[in-house]
Amino acid sequence: MYPNLLVKRASLTPNRSAIIFEGRRWTFSQLKQEAIDFAEKLHMLGINKGMRIAILASSNPQLVTVLHGCMQLGCELVMLNERLTEEELLYQLNDSQPDVLLVDGLNRSLMYVNRLSFDEIIAAPNKPIKIDSEWSKDRTITIMYTSGTTGNPKGVRQTLENHVMSATGSALNLGVHPNDCWLCAMPLFHISGFSILMRSVLYGMTVSLHTKFNAEKATEEILNGTVTRMSVVAVTLERIISVLEERNLAIPDTFQSMLVGGGPVPLNYLERAIARNIPVLQTYGMTETSSQTTTLSSEDAIRKLGSAGKPLFFADIRISGEKEKGEICIKGPHVTKGYVGAASSKNPQVDGWLHTGDIGYIDDEGYLYVVDRRSDLIISGGENIYPAEVEQAIVKHKAVKEAGVTGIKDDTWGQVPIAFVVLKGQVTEEELKSFMKTQLATYKQPVGYYFIDELPRNASNKILRRKLHEYL
Repeated sequence: MYPNLLVKRASLTPNRSAIIFEGRRWTFSQLKQEAIDFAEKLHMLGINKGMRIAILASSNPQLVTVLHGCMQLGCELVMLNERLTEEELLYQLNDSQPDVLLVDGLNRSLMYVNRLSFDEIIAAPNKPIKIDSEWSKDRTITIMYTSGTTGNPKGVRQTLENHVMSATGSALNLGVHPNDCWLCAMPLFHISGFSILMRSVLYGMTVSLHTKFNAEKATEEILNGTVTRMSVVAVTLERIISVLEERNLAIPDTFQSMLVGGGPVPLNYLERAIARNIPVLQTYGMTETSSQTTTLSSEDAIRKLGSAGKPLFFADIRISGEKEKGEICIKGPHVTKGYVGAASSKNPQVDGWLHTGDIGYIDDEGYLYVVDRRSDLIISGGENIYPAEVEQAIVKHKAVKEAGVTGIKDDTWGQVPIAFVVLKGQVTEEELKSFMKTQLATYKQPVGYYFIDELPRNASNKILRRKLHEYL
């Protein structure tokens, strides 16, 4: 058993700032009261302990209250990505089968059988609930969807133990200081954003919350000493570096660390970051590991440039295969025990190890280097794009027989997807682009379409996506 995280934190440091947002502050005591108030209103509306709640909302203090309120009520949270199309969202809802869908005040067209808006809940009267002082470590806190190599998104269960051990491992690596403030511009529906909320209540740390990333605003907060840490992906790191270069400024020593995830960081970015005194720490993790598994410590940042570091205290890694480079495998209490819905029968661990499908190697000092994020995976601005998912969407068009998708380098996003299409009818590139706008989120849509006679395949009739580059 673990203590009720928010209640425990509010009792320890009630007057410490929990959230900062657009000039307003919420203490941990205020956050606890607002969360319990929201939980009591949900209870009045028939939501009870153990129910599964899907949430579709933008990152702001209200969402933080909603998330903590649902946790106080003892519910599982299905975190929906607001960037997805209606079709993608409906797949996740049908797969996870939540008891209710909660949406924020924005105009959300997505409809569900049992749907409630935040405003409806806030307007409801309260019905007192018993607040548990302890939580089971095996309790599912969140369910987040991540695509598999088949293209079908899987709902990953993240337990209380997963979140707590992930945050604890990070704390043992980075250290915890009373004046820490984490700038969170990552969406809260991602593990990268949600994990910051978990660290906040465990560490007693302030979160400076941003609804969206803005390089100018983020840089200004860092320069004025308001924040001490931040999580970014390669493309957002580069934008902060560019702002500093334009102003010919460097980061003050008050800023402790900038954790970079979402794929390997170009060496050029790291060198430019060092020139601006940005303490960049590369990390490696995934949804199935509740955020970080390895992180480069600050003292090794320059000596091991390009490395994702060593495993956090409670984590272990190994490379599968006989060669120097192979599949990265992960073990530890931060690793998910399973999935929901269609993938619920799939065991994510083999003999206690999570086989990631990512390729890397470990040097003679035990530092991990990530070579590739799955052979066919496209990483665009920190977002994972799985070719099979895009291909399945393209072939829904009546004029398309087959499709193959791969990534090409892009100066802004790192990579962007392109598609090779075998037709069975008449269709133009513009018509396909228009069709795909209804099928997938914008970042997943191919930037170009190439019409070919046949796709390259192996003896097993599998598409050889790496061969598609040769067609260019």
